Amino acid sequence: MSAQMQTNDASTTNAWPLHFKRHGFDAFCYNTASCTVIYNQLDLTPEDKQRPSGAPPSGDYRAKWGKASHIGINNFPEPAIVKWTSADGQSHEASVDIAQIFKDERVLHHVKQNDYPEGSFGGSVDIFLEVNDRTLTVFSKAHVPTKSEQVPGNKYSFHRNDLIEAWSKTY
Repeated sequence: MSAQMQTNDASTTNAWPLHFKRHGFDAFCYNTASCTVIYNQLDLTPEDKQRPSGAPPSGDYRAKWGKASHIGINNFPEPAIVKWTSADGQSHEASVDIAQIFKDERVLHHVKQNDYPEGSFGGSVDIFLEVNDRTLTVFSKAHVPTKSEQVPGNKYSFHRNDLIEAWSKTY
């Protein structure tokens, strides 16, 4: 068995609480005059995001985030560097240490241990960084299988995929 396969097998252990060894990452900017996020040596804010951004599109906008666009990142690269101008014209710069926020590599989720089918977690989570005016917020989302339907009568709902706030700071 190759070393890579051993690493992947280790990430699907039966250990509780659940842990992750790799993650996906994405950044979203709202209510800014400009915004740049650099993480894992990638500029996650293409030119259209660097221009002024308006308010989030709707009250449930985070539910539409889906999956992170940059996947397979091993835990953990250097901190995310965020440079932005808030809606009031004030310039800001911050270093967001994702490794410190998730230092124990625990999966944030709402699945009870007795509803978790052991060994079924894939070992990766999605991490999102939101820039909204003067506030930076980091969220985590993990697809965690369950033994029971989460939506009664829906045979495709044997999982939770909750977006959970992990850290926030207002500047």
